[in-house]
Amino acid sequence: MARTTVTTQVAIMGAGPAGLMLSHLLARQGIESVVVEVRSREQIQETVRAGILEHGTVNLLVDSGVSDRVLREGDRHDGIELRFNGESHRINFKELVGESVWLYPQTDVFADLAARREADGGDVRYSVTDTTVHDLEGKPKVWFTDSDGQEFEIQADFLVGADGSRSHCRFQIPEANRKWFFHEYPFAWFGILAQAPRSSDELIYANSEHGFALISQRTETVQRMYFQCDPKENVADWDDERIWSEFRKRVNGNGFEVNEGPVLEKMVLPFRSFVHTPMRHGNLFLAGDAAHTVPPTGAKGLNLAIHDVKVLFEGLDSFYSNGSTTLLDSYSDRALDRVWKAQHFSYWMTSMLHTVPGADDFDRARQLGELHSVVSSEHAKAYLAESYTGWPTSR
Repeated sequence: MARTTVTTQVAIMGAGPAGLMLSHLLARQGIESVVVEVRSREQIQETVRAGILEHGTVNLLVDSGVSDRVLREGDRHDGIELRFNGESHRINFKELVGESVWLYPQTDVFADLAARREADGGDVRYSVTDTTVHDLEGKPKVWFTDSDGQEFEIQADFLVGADGSRSHCRFQIPEANRKWFFHEYPFAWFGILAQAPRSSDELIYANSEHGFALISQRTETVQRMYFQCDPKENVADWDDERIWSEFRKRVNGNGFEVNEGPVLEKMVLPFRSFVHTPMRHGNLFLAGDAAHTVPPTGAKGLNLAIHDVKVLFEGLDSFYSNGSTTLLDSYSDRALDRVWKAQHFSYWMTSMLHTVPGADDFDRARQLGELHSVVSSEHAKAYLAESYTGWPTSR
């Protein structure tokens, strides 16, 4: 069967939030794109992911016309609580840096973007198979088979690999032209969805002698919560009572109690940090999880992906508007500047709040000293607030 050729300006691998946001921004400037995705639209929308959005991410969603649903249905948070030794210490984002974050599930971000691209007639092809990429240093091509079995070849000026942490695109870059940075953490998160009213109006990051716990929300009647566990933990070994006992040990005290209820869902989320450098090879650009992953403690994953897309869009827009390659040529350096800031912040939050296996009394006392240093210093709290709510876009 002969391949059907599709010609476009930008081919995008991956229809998660990063790929769809880039396609949307390009369309607003009259730049053509085709997006291909191996998963179905339903599979992506049913994948549970983190949901803390920086103010810059929210502004881009709203100002670019994707949707204002995040403002209507999202939950604005003006701070978080650091809890240790059974006491809570609020980090007031508004007072410290004048910004907020929004609790808004990534599934809703995807739903808003997918609906916007569909309404605008965007070319997004889900459930494709046999994807391969070619001619990355010239005019990139993408081969794939669509859900009806028809074979296609996309010919484009540029290819964007926004195809997630198992990226096909990044593996097509020759080893001599790439460097990978990788860090595996010795713990994971045991995550649950529970049918119970929220325990707190804002997120609680709890450090205890029994390990870390995070108290979050999903809706007024459903909580999303996590506690530190071994990466090899088997969820089948944990019934509801054992789960709630673990949260009580790590969070309850001094008048605070976690609201409990039936556990609807449970999972184990391994931790790792990964960075691919550079984020460009020829006319292939990597964005989002294809180029970097961070532990979820700092709530940076989706926000980094959206920042990548914003920076890359500026470069593509400049190229198609006036022929300049300056911003495209600086894309990798500009994106990586924020990526490494986020890696540092995520590592710092993770190491400050979690108990490392084999930690001794000195490690515990030093960690508490660090937490006391943060909550007793306006400068330290401001650093945490600025990093958590999001740095200005690099120029």
